[in-house]
Amino acid sequence: MENEFGICRVSIAPLRSAPKDQAEIVSQLLFGDQVIILEVLDKWLKVRNLFEGYEGFMDFKQLTTIGTDEAAATAEHQYLAPAAPINSLLLEDGSKIYLAAGSNLPAYEQGSCKIGDITYKVNFEPLQPNPDQRLERVITSALFFQHAPYLWGGRTLFGIDCSGFVQIVYKLAGIKLQRDASQQALQGETVHFLPEVQAGDVAFFDNDEGRIIHVGILLNQKEIIHASGQVRIDPIDDQGIFNKELKRYTHKLRIIKRFH
Repeated sequence: MENEFGICRVSIAPLRSAPKDQAEIVSQLLFGDQVIILEVLDKWLKVRNLFEGYEGFMDFKQLTTIGTDEAAATAEHQYLAPAAPINSLLLEDGSKIYLAAGSNLPAYEQGSCKIGDITYKVNFEPLQPNPDQRLERVITSALFFQHAPYLWGGRTLFGIDCSGFVQIVYKLAGIKLQRDASQQALQGETVHFLPEVQAGDVAFFDNDEGRIIHVGILLNQKEIIHASGQVRIDPIDDQGIFNKELKRYTHKLRIIKRFH
């Protein structure tokens, strides 16, 4: 059987743990995210996000199915919506779609992108991620998300979880990370001590059972920006993150990684 592909055609599409509207949101697709369709269940599709392999169920109305040729042509997303509060696409009927930071612009060319038979005029300057500018891009993108509310499974300015925050920030810098903190902790190079930290390094935190449960981006050797209640900046030391409001440590430091 030939693989069937699709592209998310709405700003944000929830990926759920089961094929029903009441099911937990485990992640989100952003506009232009490409998926492979694994299963068709009435109005539900089980899909795998080709960016990082995450699977979940989505409403078929939020997806445009595409052929193998178009899938291959749009697989490498070289143009993204930048870290800006308003990124809009204009349709032929004059209506607009507003995009979250890090959304893909499939088949972008001369101010337009395309999904299937629909062409969208891009009303902003697309971002072309460059890993050579990693440090500057990671820090500015991370600060863009400051005060964004925490949302389990979220990947946008209006709701984001800790690993989604780190993933999108690094995507904007042209570096692909996995979706979950425990997966991200297996990537990159280990930084052994806090005094060796560079801005943009990523810190991971575990629970009493030793399982990685949290992640954030180090701004320097003493501060971290992370999604906990909201995207916030807190002090960090060898023990972990100290919350000044609670007057206690809230996350226990496990490992620090550097991504190139």
